[in-house]
Amino acid sequence: MLLFGTAGIPASTKTNGDTVAGLKRIAELGLGGMEIEFVRGVYLKDNMVPPVAYVGKKLGLKLSCHAPYYLNLNHADEVRRRQAGGVLHHAAGTAARAGARTIVFHAGYYLKGSPETVYDAIKAEMEVVLGKLLDEGTEITLRPELAGKISQFGNLAEILKLSRELPGVAPAIDFAHLHASTGRYNSYPEFAEVLNRVGEALGRESLDDLHLHVSGIEYAKTGERRHLNLAESDFRYDELLQALADVKAGGLLICESPNIEEDTLLLQRTYLDLSPRT
Repeated sequence: MLLFGTAGIPASTKTNGDTVAGLKRIAELGLGGMEIEFVRGVYLKDNMVPPVAYVGKKLGLKLSCHAPYYLNLNHADEVRRRQAGGVLHHAAGTAARAGARTIVFHAGYYLKGSPETVYDAIKAEMEVVLGKLLDEGTEITLRPELAGKISQFGNLAEILKLSRELPGVAPAIDFAHLHASTGRYNSYPEFAEVLNRVGEALGRESLDDLHLHVSGIEYAKTGERRHLNLAESDFRYDELLQALADVKAGGLLICESPNIEEDTLLLQRTYLDLSPRT
């Protein structure tokens, strides 16, 4: 089953910045999940974590989390690189205790390294984090996000390879980023191609537990510039949703449009009105 949720607390939540109130608002809207946004830092303190986990479970919501934007597992400075791994580890542990099953993160930048060298460096740092989480008994999936800029590590082939090679890793597929970074992937056949590649690389179970990001997007030659509302963009979300319906996708689709819940509800309504093509 594919569930729909917002990237962060819905804007219509009466108590600004209150994650528990945000979860309750998600349920009121009839949505199925939410991504907790740690993008500027891990804001949930220890005393805030249990209520978030309790309310999310009580409401039957599927929760994910986005790690801080500033981490870079390919930092040129070794100390800073290790610190980035520490940030990811801390964010993942907090997210798991709050009830999230997935943590999404931007792995890093190519800088002046070759794609092969950067891949090896990022993989090594991820292995350290995975080892710590395993030792602690923390159950959460690390999901490197498909990059939106050509300077960022994380094209589709790279995140699928990491997911094949590292237990506890799965892709976070941002279709808006894919469109922005390539200028392509904005039609039913192209969306279906991506989903087929995921299934071929990682098995049917990967299609049953996808983690997706969708929004309108403004882009240039270097890739992503900013998120847009769907109505203001050229993104063919209806064709993406049809491709997801046809493959009988499951998991969580997170909308990152600026109007947050409006576009999330639009995506959910559109999807529920679709039926798989025969």
